[in-house]
Amino acid sequence: MLRNPILMLVLLAFLVPALATAAVEDPRDPTHHFFDPTFGEFPEELEEARAAGKKGILIFFEMADCPFCHRMKNQVLNQPEVQEYFSEHFRVFSVDVEGAIEIVTFEGETKTQMDWATRDYRVRATPVFQFFNLEGEPIARFIGATRDSREFLQLGEFVAEGHYKDQNFTRFKREQDGR
Repeated sequence: MLRNPILMLVLLAFLVPALATAAVEDPRDPTHHFFDPTFGEFPEELEEARAAGKKGILIFFEMADCPFCHRMKNQVLNQPEVQEYFSEHFRVFSVDVEGAIEIVTFEGETKTQMDWATRDYRVRATPVFQFFNLEGEPIARFIGATRDSREFLQLGEFVAEGHYKDQNFTRFKREQDGR
């Protein structure tokens, strides 16, 4: 037991900020903190992205029974740093590749989520992270789960900073990692 009040105050001075920082870094539900709500009217989502000064739109193609989708949601997309970065640069939506819900595509066509994912974007395995520019054109795609939140943030930077225009993601990561 500590009997020295000065030593106790010094320890508290170090512990309180550390505990506050740990609380800020707690995972947050990606449903509310990563994905933007949508009615599936993607031409309207493009307008909102432009008006908000975003770099583009990210579609997370997923399915309910996908273990890699769940891993991404529970280990990467729930991280505050990831959520803040992607919220600043992109509008982000989830699309169920088995979904029967109708959406309006960037081109203005009405389709089910499943048809849009499997026929238009040939999603065969999930997750797929498909980035679109502000005209609704696909610009970058990542298939599968990232290793961790750092790699996912690199993916965001790769697109937001325009590196996809002149190199692939693997090369970008190597340059970022100094290899």
